[in-house]
Amino acid sequence: MCGICGDISFDTSPVSLTVVQEMMTKMIPRGPDAAGSYMQGSVALGHRRLKIIDLSVRAQQPMIDPELGLAIVFNGCIYNYPELRALLKGMGYRFFSHGDTEVILKAWHAWGPDCVQRFNGMFAFALHERDSGRLILARDRLGIKPLYLSQRQGRLRFASSLPALLAAGDVDTSIDPVALHHYLHWHAVVPPPYTMLRGIRKLPPATMRIYEADGSFKEHTYWQMTVEQNDDDRAVAADEWRDQVLGTLKTAVRRRMVADVPVGVLLSGGLDSSLLVGLLAEEGQRGLNTFSVGFEEAGGEKGDEFQYSDIIAEHYGTRHHKIFVPSARLIETLPRTFAAMSEPMVSYDNVGFFLLSQEVSKHVKVVQSGQGADEVFGGYHWYPPLGGSTDPVADYCRVFFDRDQEEYSRVVHSDFLGADHSREFVAACFDCPGAPLAIDKALRLDTTVMLADDPVKRVDNMTMAWGLEARVPFLDHELVELAGRIPAELKIREGGKWILKEAGRQVIPHAVIDRPKGYFPVPALKYIQGPYLEFVRDSLTNDTARQRKLFNKDYVDLLLNEPDTHITPLRGSKLWQVALLEMWLQAHNI
Repeated sequence: MCGICGDISFDTSPVSLTVVQEMMTKMIPRGPDAAGSYMQGSVALGHRRLKIIDLSVRAQQPMIDPELGLAIVFNGCIYNYPELRALLKGMGYRFFSHGDTEVILKAWHAWGPDCVQRFNGMFAFALHERDSGRLILARDRLGIKPLYLSQRQGRLRFASSLPALLAAGDVDTSIDPVALHHYLHWHAVVPPPYTMLRGIRKLPPATMRIYEADGSFKEHTYWQMTVEQNDDDRAVAADEWRDQVLGTLKTAVRRRMVADVPVGVLLSGGLDSSLLVGLLAEEGQRGLNTFSVGFEEAGGEKGDEFQYSDIIAEHYGTRHHKIFVPSARLIETLPRTFAAMSEPMVSYDNVGFFLLSQEVSKHVKVVQSGQGADEVFGGYHWYPPLGGSTDPVADYCRVFFDRDQEEYSRVVHSDFLGADHSREFVAACFDCPGAPLAIDKALRLDTTVMLADDPVKRVDNMTMAWGLEARVPFLDHELVELAGRIPAELKIREGGKWILKEAGRQVIPHAVIDRPKGYFPVPALKYIQGPYLEFVRDSLTNDTARQRKLFNKDYVDLLLNEPDTHITPLRGSKLWQVALLEMWLQAHNI
């Protein structure tokens, strides 16, 4: 896990190693172990390294292969790199390192753009061909690893984080109205290529973009998820699906054990993370480090789920670390959490993951985490109502969106009003073939779009703020493809994730499986009172916020006067949502 960046010129203007160094400096937390840069003609590349696989200097990046005329910067992990390495050696390729980065170089030379079809893992990379001048950008199938772009006439810059591009300068930081619409409708999900800033875009998941030396480029999507069943799928018995899910998940967990450093688990005490611990134990892991976090209660709501994580920790004899965060530490940590966000994210558990990652990084460099199971296996409460929907778009928007278009017109300044972008986006996605039923459409949309730009981005940003690599077995693309073939009724039965729960019963204590569904509770940010209300009020009413004129004052005053009244359909605070955006902008001096 690392931070990558680059400065590319498509005309006669020179590239700048100084600019690359500015971006690298901003990404030191992503790669605290080593740094390197490279310049060849019109291309300058930079890399910050977190040493996970092949800890030697031979695996340093940027990695140059003078024999093949290739250079690469790469963020992520190719889990099946040993098999690919053996295959490529059999084809005559010679290796000077023992890690996965060099495998990408050789794979590109051997198979060209089709190489990504062979990769099982999470990745974002930039590869430069010396002789042709081409630059190849690629991102993994589910968007686990980020890649941000800033392009002006004749120049391209890219980086693993949005703040790194800001550090490089020459960025249009005006608010993008389409992104703002998505943020305030879709629970802060901003689909690619948009970001909140007009001048920065992000490469979509499962995408490869090839730039020619003159700046022209072609882009293609190399993987698409389908959520539909043929007659053979519908004839498969439930227990057979259960066994296939368990077997494929075991393989996914085993793949993510590959590392030259110890691997731990973020253990919430829910089904997903508990199942990871159980499967790692079955693989022979002993003395496994597990980590949980909890907060003070507020509004009568308990702020931790230690009782469930304790069950798993005791059952498997893990080295369990419980981090309790008092309210005083929580509020003082919020500005640092905003600074760690590449994009504004409203989920309360951002600060939880930030503080948890700080503690975890003292013990291990790699953790497995349970993100993705709810989207892939139908664990959210908004899926069952879609089972018999005759108007999928309207029903999805009703259960998920934070506000309708009429309310939106009262939230933002008139300069940002326009089309109903979020509803139009959902409609376009739902129209794509490969998901015939309403619930299948929602599962596919959430897995391929919402997941990457909310839970997965959150985990990447907060773990990488402390030089910690998070791996997500539930987003193994083979497991995702298998889940797409399972009939929806086997996912949403009995409150959701039924087929995964049945698989879990073969491994972990039933008390964890049959518990009420929990979320990462941070009550103080859900019930905004006392010092938290004053913290929010100052951010929304200071000179910077007033001069920005992003939100209508009457709407902001309404939320500040009644913070507990205005709640989204997903039980989020509308006050926290608008405040978070303003606090993020201020944290990044925008």
